Amino acid sequence: MLDIALLLILLVWFAATVVRAYRLARFYQIDEYKSNRFARWWFGKIERVLPGRSPVIAGGAAVFAVLFSEGGPILPAVIWVIAAAWIGWPRPEREVKKRFVATARAKRILGTAFVIAAVDSVVSGLLIGEIIDSDRLTIVLAGVSGYLTWLLAPLWLMLGNIVMTPVESLYRRAYIRLARTIIQRINPTVIGITGSYGKTTTKNFIADLLNARYRAYATPKSFNTMMGICRAINTDLAENYAIDYFIVEMGAYFPGEIARIADLTPPHIGIEVEVGPQHLERFKTLERTAESKYEVIASLPPDGVGVFNWDNPYIRAMQEKGYPATRIGVSRQIDPATAPRDVRFAATDVHESLDGLTFTVHDTHTGEQQAFDVPVLGVHNVTNLLIAIAVCVNERMSLKEIAQRARTLKPAESRLVRQVTAQGITILNDAYSANPVGSRSALAALALHTTGRRVLVTPGMIELGPLHAQENKALGAAAAETATDIVLVGPEQTAPIKAGALEAGFPEASLHTVDLLSEAVAWTQRELKPGDTVLYLNDLPDTY
Repeated sequence: MLDIALLLILLVWFAATVVRAYRLARFYQIDEYKSNRFARWWFGKIERVLPGRSPVIAGGAAVFAVLFSEGGPILPAVIWVIAAAWIGWPRPEREVKKRFVATARAKRILGTAFVIAAVDSVVSGLLIGEIIDSDRLTIVLAGVSGYLTWLLAPLWLMLGNIVMTPVESLYRRAYIRLARTIIQRINPTVIGITGSYGKTTTKNFIADLLNARYRAYATPKSFNTMMGICRAINTDLAENYAIDYFIVEMGAYFPGEIARIADLTPPHIGIEVEVGPQHLERFKTLERTAESKYEVIASLPPDGVGVFNWDNPYIRAMQEKGYPATRIGVSRQIDPATAPRDVRFAATDVHESLDGLTFTVHDTHTGEQQAFDVPVLGVHNVTNLLIAIAVCVNERMSLKEIAQRARTLKPAESRLVRQVTAQGITILNDAYSANPVGSRSALAALALHTTGRRVLVTPGMIELGPLHAQENKALGAAAAETATDIVLVGPEQTAPIKAGALEAGFPEASLHTVDLLSEAVAWTQRELKPGDTVLYLNDLPDTY
């Protein structure tokens, strides 16, 4: 009977562990299977390490198992089974923004994690059965062992990933080889674009403008990792696709990653959009961030073309290194009349309205000027547009032709997209913007709306490292000057925003804090009326 009771306890706990591991796999996937990030998330809150009331339930089960063990192992085993079922039964998830995608890799990691958890359960059961002589203690230790197996579900996922590393490496190399073969066959002019932020928007602008005359393909959405780019190539370009330009967004989690992407897709044109604190948590310093971003320029051939945002001091320093021979600087801050030779395209007379941006582009090398009228919000987008214009002029398009095409441009998905609902409420969707520059521009766009209430809904900015509190506090102060109401999502990470707003004199009665985005949306639906405007600034992943 003891063996049956022991087996029953461990089986139920193993089933609970499988459920827990499966649900946690979504968060591991969001962290792109980076175990260091996933471990930080796991240990970031005590309720992730010791979920809910599980310690109390497990402790109570252990006590009752001891108290009722005199009559044999069956009743204590039943107590543990009830406790395991209670603890392991999946609770409704509060809010799911990104669901788990059962990719082939995810299935391999999960399957391996299940095997590791099963081995742990079997070994634990054998050891307990062999070493412990007391039936009472055996039952208690079996239950505690099963509970620990359940608690360690995140560890089983990470170990599963480690075990599968050689297999994943084989798949990865084959996937990269296929992508390399396709790119070599098509042989397009590759435009590599990087930056702390602004990459996706600028990439889309370049693709849209070039498509007025050429065939250009850009990596979709925010695909900017090695495997994401390979997926785009192997999926979208595999069937004898013919393109003139391939615009590749190149992101980085660590130094050397952009160089590896550039080796797969060797750029002829390299673009530096911004260097800022957006990913300071990863790179620790702006200098290291700049070094990583420079890899796209270093990968250019001597006859390649570099396009630089001259207004950014880190990028200006890149341009001043003198490589490659053709370097094009753009600026929305400098006077074209006094622009240095490095700045070829400058913008003046910049105006923003609810209809978008108007400005004049000056080619300081030829003296040509051209007015632009672009239906896109956000003054920071003038820099992104100047970069796109510089690329197109380099590829033999005229400023006039570019200006005509620019009238049809649209903002990138969830990047300061404006729409008016049937109820007459204006929504500014800037959910994918999470940097200080874009946030200031978004607040400026909110300020353009002069009728009704102006509401800011935000969870704040992340991955800013040591600048997190400073930049979010500045966001709160800026919001206090623009918004009539502020709704903060998540009390912990938004505390600096609240402090900044209150210190700037924002009325506390108009500042609201909620736990979930869905609660913020419900607040706006309940409170807003025709003529009001709401800005959704940033939307954090489920790991926050």
